[in-house]
Amino acid sequence: MIRKVADAYKTRRANLKAGNFGPPDGERAERIASRPVTFRPDAAQPFDDRCLSWQYDQQTVSIWTTSGRLRGIRFVCSPGTLKLLTEHRQGESDLVHRDGAWFLVATCEIPAADLNEQPSGWLGVDLGAADIATTSDGGEPFAGGKLNKYRRRQLRVRAEVQARGTKSAKRKLRKRSRREARHATNVNHIISKRIVTEAERTGRGIGLEDLTGIRTRVRLRKPQRVALHSWAFAQLAAFVLYKAERAGVLVVQVDPAYTSQTCSWCGHCEKANRPTQELFACRSCGVVAHADHNAARNIAARAQDTWAAVNQPHAAEPCHAPAANPAP
Repeated sequence: MIRKVADAYKTRRANLKAGNFGPPDGERAERIASRPVTFRPDAAQPFDDRCLSWQYDQQTVSIWTTSGRLRGIRFVCSPGTLKLLTEHRQGESDLVHRDGAWFLVATCEIPAADLNEQPSGWLGVDLGAADIATTSDGGEPFAGGKLNKYRRRQLRVRAEVQARGTKSAKRKLRKRSRREARHATNVNHIISKRIVTEAERTGRGIGLEDLTGIRTRVRLRKPQRVALHSWAFAQLAAFVLYKAERAGVLVVQVDPAYTSQTCSWCGHCEKANRPTQELFACRSCGVVAHADHNAARNIAARAQDTWAAVNQPHAAEPCHAPAANPAP
């Protein structure tokens, strides 16, 4: 417990120094710095290997508690997770009590695969509000209509519960929020795995949008703003990055500016090329395509140009012999 308190104060000090709570002399930062760190009764409890040991063959753990050591406590997980724990678990494990169930959160350190620095091509990925992800291959977009229907229903239910304003309504909102977060995490895992698997299978790299600050940068209509703010795009990008690192797949993040207005066939850029949310129609060459597919093709091309510029060897300066009879 002493270590947990020390880590909490160390983390708060680092967040204050990094400006994560606003300016150091701001009202919010001063308010947080002046309060003692408190813990919920069911807050996560870290255990090192001396206090919590794993018996993988029996799928049990032994935990040292204030009442003595508890042995033979069974845990359940998938065969793949058990293999991962057996081969790569390192460091502390956190015991978490959430929604009436107990969870053990373990850290696994997995060595990265050799990076393929000479990809045979690039798989561009466009992230959007209508379709969460669309690749430059032109296949079926990831998580489109069905997911949007789920998000609209959750938004409607959230508004109804918020209108009540009771304590039970607030408890229900917190429970629904966790459920939505779990659903988003699961979908993001599925999408990122399919993207990385396809790139690995074809020996290509992945071109990904750099969406840093997108929520403050993009101007959208209210329904589109709701869709943009209700999905964890940063989480999806993080999942793609770490899965790609494990698979040895190269990922290049590029500036997505004007990728939705530029024709990936002729290069013509014009706002009128995007008449609707889903349709791209080039005013120069006449190509008609799905807007997200066109943007993904542009992202793939930018990833190729970016990687070529970074890895292009500097050409040696040519040596010119002095002319025997220089011209006047």
